[in-house]
Amino acid sequence: MNRTEKEELVAEMRDVFANNSTVVIAHYSGLTVTEMEELRAQVRETGAGFKVTKNRLTRLALADTKFEGLSDLLTGPTAIAYSDDVVAAAKAAVGFAKKNEKLVILGGQMDETQLDVNGVKALAAMPSLDELRGKMVGLLQAPAQKLAAVTQAPAGQLARVFGAYGSSEA
Repeated sequence: MNRTEKEELVAEMRDVFANNSTVVIAHYSGLTVTEMEELRAQVRETGAGFKVTKNRLTRLALADTKFEGLSDLLTGPTAIAYSDDVVAAAKAAVGFAKKNEKLVILGGQMDETQLDVNGVKALAAMPSLDELRGKMVGLLQAPAQKLAAVTQAPAGQLARVFGAYGSSEA
């Protein structure tokens, strides 16, 4: 890798750190190419990104960013999962790590809060932004559905009474 490629990689990683709210760092030692492809696909499905990194270059990219405290975790075969959605990266990485012990979560950071392994797992257990939005819509729709059912019930009962009255006179 020549100097220009290294500078481009550092610039790309700086963009990743500048444009995302959550970063999860993991060791991937022993994962096969197929397992890595599966991991990348799962991460992509959640809307997150996944990158195998060069530790020295990633440390350079971390300098002067809100994620600078993560540089201590960059040892060995390191990969990062990142996302703008607070829980997507953690959910994808922890979900894969549960199925495959070769991916070892080291820690991470959510905005300004640095997380240890248990913190990343707790973050992964939280509902995603889309799930929360769905729950909110459901909560907002429930009263309207109940109101519609209550207002339609008397009309339905009245129609059945008229129908019964009409059929009894015939």
